[in-house]
Amino acid sequence: MSRLEGRRMQQGDLITIKELTQTVGGGVTPRMVRHYHQLGLLAPPRRSRGNYRLYGEADIRQLARIVALKQQGFQLNHIRQLLRGTPSTEMGGTIAHLQQQYWELTDKLVQLRQTATALEGLLGCDEPSQPVRDRALARLRELEVQADELGSARIWDEFDAATGAHPEDFHAALQQLLPDLQERPEIEVDLLRELVLACGDTSLVSFVRLSPDAIAAARTALKQGNLVIGDIPTVAAAFDRARLAHLGCSVQTLLDDPHITSAGDAEQQFWQQQKWRDRLASLPAGCVLAIGYSPSVLMAVCEAIAANEIAPALAIGMPIGFGHAPATKRRLQRTGIPFVTISGTQGGGLLAAVTLNALAASLIEKPNCHCYLRHQNGSVAAEKA
Repeated sequence: MSRLEGRRMQQGDLITIKELTQTVGGGVTPRMVRHYHQLGLLAPPRRSRGNYRLYGEADIRQLARIVALKQQGFQLNHIRQLLRGTPSTEMGGTIAHLQQQYWELTDKLVQLRQTATALEGLLGCDEPSQPVRDRALARLRELEVQADELGSARIWDEFDAATGAHPEDFHAALQQLLPDLQERPEIEVDLLRELVLACGDTSLVSFVRLSPDAIAAARTALKQGNLVIGDIPTVAAAFDRARLAHLGCSVQTLLDDPHITSAGDAEQQFWQQQKWRDRLASLPAGCVLAIGYSPSVLMAVCEAIAANEIAPALAIGMPIGFGHAPATKRRLQRTGIPFVTISGTQGGGLLAAVTLNALAASLIEKPNCHCYLRHQNGSVAAEKA
């Protein structure tokens, strides 16, 4: 939008398709613009005497909306619905249409997940299982298109039977399943591996977000023995108390009612009882927060930070939810404090606790690792005491 705002068009001023794409930016090309015309996302362009396409300010803004929606993850058929300018009386039809498209996407995700699961079964095997895997691959190649449904099932039964002969080598499996993480700091890679092992979903790596100073802030706070706080008892119970005690860190629970066991309970309690908000405002500076259930708690944390009421050293923000949670995680990333979060709806108390535990473990096991501290020129800086 900065390019858009930077271009001051006079009334009636028209630009070419190349100038249009340069003004909007976002990787859009003239070929994409022509495709948007074919789909009806952009109105038919005006033409010059030489039959060149010409565009005005309204076209620039419409294309900017399309690019912005694409960057948010919407597909073109969704964007068409969102940009229709539907009157409020017809909004229900638009919602129903988007809901149907969501269900169709979910079906595709299920199919892709099934394919990924099959590939994980082959790629995720460790060295002792490889001979069985090789036989399974050979048998799969031999399957005829008309083979009965039990054909591949028998192959997997044989493959599965071999897995009980030895403990699983998780390192070997992740080595083949995770994307290339060589550019990531060693401590960050350790954290990502632990998160994947906690949920069994390698795609989680694409959704984990860390501020550049998150690991340094965590190590400093934990090394100083600062207070660690979970949002509800379930989260705090999953903390590695032995390692935290070794570091001199005590543990508290923000919503310390033992009857709070779910995100729904945490949301209701936090809104209904002022004492929880009062306790939040009294958190000591430099504490480490691990929020794994309540989006409202994380939003209140963000608001308190913005008001300079609290100053945590690190916020691990992984609440679960379908509307509020993604919004609170985006808000967290704009607070300016060090953070670790998982974008979208994914998260939960276990992942929040695993994040804290992995950071504590790496500090104890790799106290002299400075891989995460880099100057702008790429050199490694010394860790602050």
